[in-house]
Amino acid sequence: MTIVYYDTIPVADLNDETPLEAPLALAYRREWEARASAFPLSLTMPLGQGPYGAERVLPFLANLLPETHLNEIGLRLKVSPQDVLGLLAHLGRDTAGAFSFGAPRKAGNNLRPVPDAAALERIIDALPERPFLVGEHGVSMSLAGVQDKLPVFVGDGGAISIPVDGTPSTHILKPDIRRLAGSVENEAFCLMLAKLCGLPAAEATVGIAGSRRYLLVARYDRITDAAGVVRRVHQEDLCQLTGLLPAEKYQRSGRIGHQGATLAHLFQAVAAHVSPGERLALMDGVIFNALICNSDSHAKNYSVLIGAGSTARLAPFYDLMCAAVYQNVDQSLPQAIAGKLHAAELHGADWKALAETVGLSAAATLRRVEDLAERVTSHTAEAARAIAAQSGDPSRVLERVTHEIAKRCARIRRQVR
Repeated sequence: MTIVYYDTIPVADLNDETPLEAPLALAYRREWEARASAFPLSLTMPLGQGPYGAERVLPFLANLLPETHLNEIGLRLKVSPQDVLGLLAHLGRDTAGAFSFGAPRKAGNNLRPVPDAAALERIIDALPERPFLVGEHGVSMSLAGVQDKLPVFVGDGGAISIPVDGTPSTHILKPDIRRLAGSVENEAFCLMLAKLCGLPAAEATVGIAGSRRYLLVARYDRITDAAGVVRRVHQEDLCQLTGLLPAEKYQRSGRIGHQGATLAHLFQAVAAHVSPGERLALMDGVIFNALICNSDSHAKNYSVLIGAGSTARLAPFYDLMCAAVYQNVDQSLPQAIAGKLHAAELHGADWKALAETVGLSAAATLRRVEDLAERVTSHTAEAARAIAAQSGDPSRVLERVTHEIAKRCARIRRQVR
């Protein structure tokens, strides 16, 4: 039996016996459900009900794990890469959202300082072989996705530490991607651009450690209390909310005869489990990603924040990047819009069809496409200047990004009329 915790509070019991002995199931603790501030692991697993079986529990758990390096992680931990619960037992004390698995956090903020830039560079260089510093004493953390990244704690003055013993991380460190020149500046620019356009987006800064550049993204699912102790805020991504496995995050999941996450799935889940009004925020994300040429806005790159009493709202946008500047990246959309998988082909009729499919006003959606296209166009230069001022632009990616986004916005504006 694995216990699920919020900080030091037991929340639920997760049966992890072999399937022959007892099927996978999760049951909330009555003491947790009795708390006025309680919230569920997933909006698809409400409090006061259950126990919940594998069809609900497994997608939620699987989406907490990375999608790459599982073989390396499994070898180091002596756990099968297919053993979701076994992996979480080792990696699950700091994941996305509010809950930890297997052990409560120790009191206070427990940290292992990174002494200097040279040490940080060595950690970054070693991430492909030692993802999440797996195997180090006291380090137990996991982030979903395919990119090498590391949860870190950023203290006063910007000092970076590795959180241990269940201490929540405050930031996600995303190293430069060697095959995508300027990936750090590209993502920083797109996040800045979203904020300048009035959209909620994760805060991020560019850092340098020796020869490596990295993006330091502030976690929106963390807060610091009056005593200076970091607390978790709960979230779940839209793969979890739709009950899909990580391999199904794209509409074209790769399995013959099977369709992964569609925009209809995402909007229906938000309307049913969050609120119908939050569909407008999700539509903003869909439009913005099309305008900035982001081809990786799959179901795991949208999330919802969950509060007491299961109140929920769409989380700030994250993992934004202009793919058009990279010839070795698939340029197609992760989910079709009116059957089309290339944003440059979208016309007004396609946006209308999407709006009608997800229950929104077609006229209002067309106005929002034009409005956001105008905002994006007017703020690209300002966003580029802001990012270049942080630490330069050695690959000159910002010139190419602003050019490609300007072209995309101009084309979509012409075709939406």
